[in-house]
Amino acid sequence: MNPSKKFSKLHETRPDVLIIGAGINGIGTFRDLALQGVNVLIIDRGDFCSGASAASSHMAHGGIRYLENGEFRLVREAVRERNRMIQNAPHLVRPLPTVIPIFKRFSGLLNAPLKFLNFLDKPAERGALVIKLGLTMYDAYTRSQGTVPKHVIKNRSQSLAKFPMLNPEVKFTATYYDGQILSPERYAVELLLDGLAEGGHAQAFNYVSMVRMDGDKVWLQNELEQEMVVVMPKVVINAAGPWIDFVNRKIGLQEKYIGGTKGSHLVLDHPELRKAIGEHEFFFENNDGRIVLIFPFFDKVIVGTSDIPIENPDEARCTPEEIQYFMTMISRVFPEIKVSPSHIVFRYSGVRPLGYMSAKQAGQIARDHSLKVDIAGDMPVFSLVGGKWTSYRAFSEEATDAVLAQLGRKRKEATRDLAIGGGRDYPVGQAAIEQWISQVAQNTGLDSNRVTVLFNKYGTGAGEMAGFIAGGTDEALKSHPGWTRREIEFLIKNEMAARLDDLILRRSSLAWLGEVTYPLLEELADIMADSLNWDFDRRNGELSRVLKLLKEIHGVVVV
Repeated sequence: MNPSKKFSKLHETRPDVLIIGAGINGIGTFRDLALQGVNVLIIDRGDFCSGASAASSHMAHGGIRYLENGEFRLVREAVRERNRMIQNAPHLVRPLPTVIPIFKRFSGLLNAPLKFLNFLDKPAERGALVIKLGLTMYDAYTRSQGTVPKHVIKNRSQSLAKFPMLNPEVKFTATYYDGQILSPERYAVELLLDGLAEGGHAQAFNYVSMVRMDGDKVWLQNELEQEMVVVMPKVVINAAGPWIDFVNRKIGLQEKYIGGTKGSHLVLDHPELRKAIGEHEFFFENNDGRIVLIFPFFDKVIVGTSDIPIENPDEARCTPEEIQYFMTMISRVFPEIKVSPSHIVFRYSGVRPLGYMSAKQAGQIARDHSLKVDIAGDMPVFSLVGGKWTSYRAFSEEATDAVLAQLGRKRKEATRDLAIGGGRDYPVGQAAIEQWISQVAQNTGLDSNRVTVLFNKYGTGAGEMAGFIAGGTDEALKSHPGWTRREIEFLIKNEMAARLDDLILRRSSLAWLGEVTYPLLEELADIMADSLNWDFDRRNGELSRVLKLLKEIHGVVVV
């Protein structure tokens, strides 16, 4: 498979479908259309999964709190899709025990009816009875699929015995199961590569912008080479997430579809907090009624999230006020654990592409998705509005079916049970995993410990990675011995990493985990320069650019 084709060869081509925006909704639709044999082209002005989809809470969840809003269809769909993510990508999505600390017994019983009547400015804190009712309903949606266990409720003494640092004022804890996405960025890239593997009728380009549209002609610009081409699609899909309205303005459409809200998160290096939560997410209601979370992330902890209306997604940043909010929020559940900004190793912020609506609180804006259909000139334009990570496949299926109908074609293949990337032929059970690792080690000559590390990152994709590593002279990086030169070269060659930040933010979790140093960036820049034929100025420009990006966007000062 050669995932990268010459951009210049697109000139005056007629793809059936042009997808603008390579976040999870766009990539999911790209993979689905590619499976149906549709000639499909996807572009993104940045890297794949570098916008709103990269600002996820790393959760594959059914959205238990949406029950209170009456969004039953969304919850039913999300629970089903969560289970499919766990089944289809077990190397990247895993069941996650989620703990709700409960401080009251009967509070919150009127939240749902008051929301329905639009009388609720701020919901009352949910008590044990409301949470029990919600979890019972939530279990009912999951029961027939058997992917995760049912919820359990524990009293104060049982809760404190399991979590000694928990606030002693807690009356109960409820534990239920959702899913953890270890790396949303890798999930999206592997999904994209699956689409490309379907054949030459599927093409993908990062760092390509849609400049304008006139009739059946769409002007695209390569942002790295400043090269312009014209394509003539039959259908345009606007999957630009929170930028949908901005893209539609360029197309000539004026309807307002997006009313997004900003969500920020912090990644903390805090061993005491990490030990206190164990392998559990803590999902709870803060004093202001905002639903927040504390989440295990490898040996780090993610905390979030805010929900703040914002007009321009390009301006989304995690502010000092949000940082202070997160610091204070942790003390509600773990009052004896002291957290300060010095524990932050990474921060990120993105905008949820929610449908525009009027709501008294941002958290009350519907999280459902919808497909908007417009005509620009004679061009059908499908805008993918709303949605969330967990329900991307179902949304992509809906969009694909609508496009197939527009093109007068029929679906050939379903995606419900289709494995993703390194989840393909995934061994079940520890004994099968060990046998798989042993076989790959034997086939490639790599040490079994090395294959184990690769398997933990890439699932069964580690087989192809191991073969590539064994096919040349390899050495550990001087600045990070956990990685090797050939592994980095594989990501560049096979996963379309075009810029330095693609490597540290999306093909790996190096920056997320606070593992980026200046010597590491220099070493990675040298490998990219060798692989992509960068000259000295381009290499240094990439280095300067990523240092600025890490500081201004993610609050990381690299030394």
